[in-house]
Amino acid sequence: MAHEGHEGEATYYVPAQSKWPIIASVGLFVTLLGAGMMMNDMSAGVKDSIAHYVMFGGALIMAYMLFGWFGHVIEESQKGLYSEQMDRSFRWGMGWFIFSEFMFFAAFFGTLFYVRSLSVPWLAGEGDGAMTHQFLWPEFQAQWPLVVNPDNTTFPGAKGLIDPFHLPLLNTLLLVLSSITLTIAHHALRKNERSKVKAWMLVTLVLGFTFLFFQAEEYAEAYNELGLTLSAGIYGSTFFILTGFHGAHVTLGAIMLLVMTVRVYKGHFEPDNHFAFEAASWYWHFVDVVWIGLFIFVYLI
Repeated sequence: MAHEGHEGEATYYVPAQSKWPIIASVGLFVTLLGAGMMMNDMSAGVKDSIAHYVMFGGALIMAYMLFGWFGHVIEESQKGLYSEQMDRSFRWGMGWFIFSEFMFFAAFFGTLFYVRSLSVPWLAGEGDGAMTHQFLWPEFQAQWPLVVNPDNTTFPGAKGLIDPFHLPLLNTLLLVLSSITLTIAHHALRKNERSKVKAWMLVTLVLGFTFLFFQAEEYAEAYNELGLTLSAGIYGSTFFILTGFHGAHVTLGAIMLLVMTVRVYKGHFEPDNHFAFEAASWYWHFVDVVWIGLFIFVYLI
């Protein structure tokens, strides 16, 4: 319900009781349960397992929750139930969400820095790692990317490295261009030029999904031709953790932009009232900035 302040102006909105939070809790629990079961089964060498079915079931519950909950929020917004106070709440919430995502990737970039600058040199005998190097792997030499692991017999490294000036550079151009086209669409929305918004959003979607296609192509090349896998030592692990999580975020961002495009075609959003569009734009620009960091620190140096 909307509570009214002076002269009947709505000051804040209190939603009615909802089933979506409990459904979200169940979905998260089932998804993480399935993921934990998969890890345990892989460690134990279990071949016939229902773990992936459990995780997939949890993902379906989460998809149902997101579709229903956000659809409900869109209905409330279209009915004009939200006030300026609610708009500020949404903006603060999205801001903190993106900050949490920033810290998420900062942790993995920090891991990459620790491995490259401290751990690998120690194993090669630098600093306090002289004794470890002497007794365990006296022939190991520090290098990055690490393709020759300390125990290269048990954990063989990759056969080769991905050329940064091939698919990675192409994907960088695609994401940078998508940020530009999204900004153009945003400015067109502020001017109420809806035909331009539709056109530039379609271009942005094409660029975003093309990025995901080439990311899949890169993974296929890494696995099948270069032997660069999660089992190829610390370089393979950090490579796939960073690029894989980023790919998941690009997928989520592309879905958000797809929903925004559908809403534009339905006539939603006003030049001075379109926070959902802004929030999706913030998120997309964020994943673009993260990719630039990945391109520099994972592929180039």
